Amino acid sequence: MTTDGRVALVTGANKGIGHEIARQLGEAGVAVLIGARDADRGRVAANELRQSGIDARHIPLDLSDEESILEAARTIGQDFGKLDILVNNAGITDPEDGVPSVASTHALRRIMETNFIGTHAVTKAMLPLVKKAPAGRIVNLSSSLGSLALNGDPTSIYYAAQLLGYNASKAALNMLTVQLSEELRGTTVTVNSVSPGFVKTDLNGHTGHLSVEEGARLPVEFALQGADAVSGQFVEAGGPTPW
Repeated sequence: MTTDGRVALVTGANKGIGHEIARQLGEAGVAVLIGARDADRGRVAANELRQSGIDARHIPLDLSDEESILEAARTIGQDFGKLDILVNNAGITDPEDGVPSVASTHALRRIMETNFIGTHAVTKAMLPLVKKAPAGRIVNLSSSLGSLALNGDPTSIYYAAQLLGYNASKAALNMLTVQLSEELRGTTVTVNSVSPGFVKTDLNGHTGHLSVEEGARLPVEFALQGADAVSGQFVEAGGPTPW
């Protein structure tokens, strides 16, 4: 297992897009930390990557448990002293989500707690380590459903997906991208929202039209940005996404 010295944490990396992002980063020579709340699944996922020659290990991480987040940051700090790449991939949906008149309050709270508040907690805890990297990269896995412009455009292909909780959580995640990017202006750290597209995953019952390999490409591209890196962007495969 040879690496180029960079270290990446990918949340929710035991399956789906997160696992494929970890694989592609590992194939690029990055040591990858598989963030997963289920220890058994995390270890299995990391072992699978190691069998492919990738430097991978599981790190316990539950977005709803702040102590597990802080402990993960302490472990990364002790073992590596820095974090070059943070990919905020973990996210959930809820069957009780829907249009405003239908979406349950419980579903809204649960989705926002994970997709936005939990992601912020991870980012805040890892930020000191990302700042210690020569060129830190933060990639927030967003969605075109988080675009207020597209949600309000009847001609948009995304217009029919009226999921108040999920869409709002991704819009909030985009606000994290915008504000953190501005806060870090003038540093070597970049922050971007990347929509992987409609990928076949457990999140959508595998109804998407893209493979996980296809969906992981753009997030990985932004995670591996070089000296010409951009920050504060909201993008999908076809180009910039309107906020």
